[in-house]
Amino acid sequence: MTTIQFIQNQVSASPKSIEATLKLLSEDCTIPFISRYRKDQTGNLDETVIEQIAKLSKQFDDINKRKESILKSIEEQGQLTSDLKTKIENSFDLQEIEDWYLPYKKKKKTRADVARENGLEPLAKIIMAQNSDDIEFIASKYLNAKVPNEDEALQGARDIVAEWINENSYIRKNLRRMFQRKAVVETKVVKAKKDDEAAQKFAQYFDWSEPITKAPSHRLLAMLRAEAEGFVKLNVGLDANEEAIEFIENNTIKNNRETADQLRLAIKDSFKRLLEPAISNETLQEAKAKADSKAIEVFAGNLGQLLLAPPLGEKRILAIDPGYRSGCKVVCLDEKGDLLYNETIYPHQPQNETAMAMKKIKSMVNAYNIEAISIGNGTASRETEFFIKKIAFDKPVQVFVVSEAGASVYSASKIAREEFPNFDVTVRGSVSIGRRLSDPLAELVKIDPKSIGVGQYQHDVDQTKLKEELDTVVVRCVNSVGININTASKSLLSYVSGIGEKMAENIVAFRSENGPFEDRKQLKKVPRLGDKAFQQAAAFIRIKDGKNPLDNSAVHPEAYPIVEKMAKDLGLKTTELIGNKEKIALIKPENYITNDIGMLAVKDILKELEKPGLDPRKAAKIFEFDPNVKTIKDVRSGMILPGIVNNITAFGCFVDIGIKESGLVHISQLKEGYVSDVNEVVKLHQHVQVKVVEVDEDRKRIQLTMIF
Repeated sequence: MTTIQFIQNQVSASPKSIEATLKLLSEDCTIPFISRYRKDQTGNLDETVIEQIAKLSKQFDDINKRKESILKSIEEQGQLTSDLKTKIENSFDLQEIEDWYLPYKKKKKTRADVARENGLEPLAKIIMAQNSDDIEFIASKYLNAKVPNEDEALQGARDIVAEWINENSYIRKNLRRMFQRKAVVETKVVKAKKDDEAAQKFAQYFDWSEPITKAPSHRLLAMLRAEAEGFVKLNVGLDANEEAIEFIENNTIKNNRETADQLRLAIKDSFKRLLEPAISNETLQEAKAKADSKAIEVFAGNLGQLLLAPPLGEKRILAIDPGYRSGCKVVCLDEKGDLLYNETIYPHQPQNETAMAMKKIKSMVNAYNIEAISIGNGTASRETEFFIKKIAFDKPVQVFVVSEAGASVYSASKIAREEFPNFDVTVRGSVSIGRRLSDPLAELVKIDPKSIGVGQYQHDVDQTKLKEELDTVVVRCVNSVGININTASKSLLSYVSGIGEKMAENIVAFRSENGPFEDRKQLKKVPRLGDKAFQQAAAFIRIKDGKNPLDNSAVHPEAYPIVEKMAKDLGLKTTELIGNKEKIALIKPENYITNDIGMLAVKDILKELEKPGLDPRKAAKIFEFDPNVKTIKDVRSGMILPGIVNNITAFGCFVDIGIKESGLVHISQLKEGYVSDVNEVVKLHQHVQVKVVEVDEDRKRIQLTMIF
């Protein structure tokens, strides 16, 4: 099987598209570049499919490497037959290959190994051949110093038979299917831990049982966490083992001679001691991998929505990190997010210096020409919002409440220390809160996505796969928006197609030394940024008010001659063509196809010329919570409240209603009728209306519905 055939079995794409994509990937082209600027070669494959092709190509290589390793190992043992070699070479089912390898795998000394050392393998072969009676008499021929009687001889022989049954790939394959279809996951409380306070959040799993195929991702991960923390014991197995044992007997026992009884004993032992533990563990690991995949998918979807949240844009912002006793940390930022001023005010208890705080805020708004106020949504957020709205400003000032999740992680990070070496964590945290309003994407890329808190059980899933997926999402988001190279931080630049961390450092250093970039061609002057990196990166950077207006668009520099020809054919300058919808409508795409740039690329160029550099994100909107709801004590069943979706899970979404505790809208309460995916109905940071169904003050839980 070729790489292309392997990929085509799992991806909906033509062999030609897959081949072209693999060629581009082998030439070190990035996924954002391929999906945006090589559509004609790939047949217009989107980023998701290209990502799948890249992953499957790696998987194909990994399987082949594993096969080579297995074949070498068996050959070194002198056991590689031509039949076994052909089977392994032709298979791409890794589990099947591992089953064939099992008899040759180096393992710890087993009971069967001891029996072989004691000379009992011939007796085991007689039992398996099933041609003999009077097996005890036959067994007596194999007695020696280490095998004193017939019972021990037969026991040793059965140990060898049990191992053979365990290593039978047909039996393993069919038992695996049986477990996949019928296995049940059970949890039982550890009695000594039953009354622990920390155990109570897992109370529903103190005595729980369900088919593993029906256990949703969040529930299985919760059970596994409860087990990891020592509160429950978890087991995966069949409700009844008789069916499995009967299957093995039917495929092992050929007749009813005396050897049949020995085989039955060996089969039961093989299942209980070898097969069941191994296949039970495999089944759990497979279910865990699926649960991980689902949880990572949810996390990645949430992160993508968060990163592409509406930006306010380049405005002068006053940002507040609210607090009671320690006060509210206030910073003033210019249009580029640079820190102009910082101060601490104490409008709340215990100081209650409200009048003084109002005076200071008003003075800062006037002195620094503040256009918007950004308030973090943590402790004292609502009280700070009410306080700000009481101030009579001399001009209109927009007030926003933003998520501060991960701000504390950023403020203590190396990135924050490099940006603000002379300020403490409180000032850095407030700056982050302000910058999140002006450009969430540019600020959030500085924080480890796992610290942003928009996933479920993110610490329980495969960390390597989680990081890979989240990094992919960040890269996708950054390149879909494009970045201003003259204001972008090192963190943001490092996610741009073709750049990476080291090159980002070089770009920032070059910018500091030589001033702002005036055109995209200047990128080539950055140390170690060669032609390939320029090709991959150039179209994803933006230069506002540069020498060439196309540098502030998504048109790739390789296509500039085409745009110039379009303008010339219409008797216009390039600047006169950009944004001129009437003239652009006159252009016939087929007239501008070249060997390198096809129809799809030309159509993309025309779309971009209509609205060059358009930010795909929507504009930020002001949102107001119900002013009468300040704590969970104010929440009553039946209330209809405005809220913001602040987390999405497989089982529903959490909604911020303006208090410390978020409420849960279960998936069944999102809308009338069946909902298979929460993301079909709501998006992260969406403004919604919810109705309170139930309030549990003791457990700090609020049940909400969107059906009313």
